[in-house]
Amino acid sequence: MGKTRAMGRATVRDRAVRGFTSRYERAPEAVWSAPGRANLIGEHTDYNDGFVLPFAIGERTAVAAARRRDDTIAVASTGYPAVRVRLAEIAPGTVSGWSAYPLGVAWALGQARDLNGSAGAGPAGADLFIDSDVPPGAGLSSSAALEMAVAGALAELWGLNLGTAEFARAGQRAENEVVGAPTGVMDQYASLLGRADAAVFLDCRSLVARSVPLRLTPAGMALVLTDTGERHAHATGGYAARRASCEKGAALLRVPALRDLSVADLPRAEAALDAETGRRVRHVVTENARVEATVADLAAGDLAAAGRRLTASHASMRDDYEITTPALDLAVEVALAAGALGARMTGGGFGGSAIALIEEARVADLTEAVADAFAAAGFGPPRISRVTPSAGAGTEM
Repeated sequence: MGKTRAMGRATVRDRAVRGFTSRYERAPEAVWSAPGRANLIGEHTDYNDGFVLPFAIGERTAVAAARRRDDTIAVASTGYPAVRVRLAEIAPGTVSGWSAYPLGVAWALGQARDLNGSAGAGPAGADLFIDSDVPPGAGLSSSAALEMAVAGALAELWGLNLGTAEFARAGQRAENEVVGAPTGVMDQYASLLGRADAAVFLDCRSLVARSVPLRLTPAGMALVLTDTGERHAHATGGYAARRASCEKGAALLRVPALRDLSVADLPRAEAALDAETGRRVRHVVTENARVEATVADLAAGDLAAAGRRLTASHASMRDDYEITTPALDLAVEVALAAGALGARMTGGGFGGSAIALIEEARVADLTEAVADAFAAAGFGPPRISRVTPSAGAGTEM
């Protein structure tokens, strides 16, 4: 981790500790942080049992926490109003807004706590204070960063010995059942398993994950993120509609999930489906193939080939999955014109960010070109920054 990133991590951690001490008038017993993530390639494949290749980013969420003498979960943050609720009262449909994420994790871990026999270890209550520098709604999974930081802090307080899969599942249950967003499990794994200068290759069916070195610095390459400023919400209809289309396609084709189709199956599949469902299926099937091919490209050190797959992924999301926006399309077009090896939308879509793989020497030109193009198109000013593959979640005490 570079000095700037290390300082950023310390800053968000220190803000969480100061916020906790000020609000609760005592020191925290546990402090955890977890990063957001950018997805190099593999969009909307996770809930189809497919393959993904995300990486953890330098921006993080920190949670300072301490036990309470009752079963109340108190959650406060630098950016949102404080909430207090008894753990026993948290359930699907009982909480909403930003606090549904940390409270949903507490609910999921509370069930795990009861199941593993630690219920006699004292009341399952906690005071939490949250601080973050992961921009919300930018396609960088601020939600998973929040969930994994909360999960780590609560697991430490409550004496839970959980593995990676159990942590990730707690975050997914919080989103699926409490928040009401039908997301997969990719974001939580990326936040947990990130490493410097590497991506996480995850099989979302077996949940087997391995680190894939990117080797960007030796190649003189960088990843540049353009945050369009357009904000999305996964609990809204577009995301859910895409997932429903995938489930419909799998059911009509009589396969457990779209993961079970290959590119060779597409002519048969498209003949059997309506046009819209056929497009959705085609994106997922070809995206799975692109992820596996990108992993092979990276192993061979062929960043140019990997870049071409990123660009093909964006075209598929634009034309087949129909989740890009004019601003995202413009960010990709300008990045390619500025010399990027590849570029694509990253995140759930309907807003958020685009990522570009480009030579270090061209980053300044790309930054200027995107800013100029957005101004000329009448879009708001984008937030353009390098994004650095970084370490995953962990304790900060």
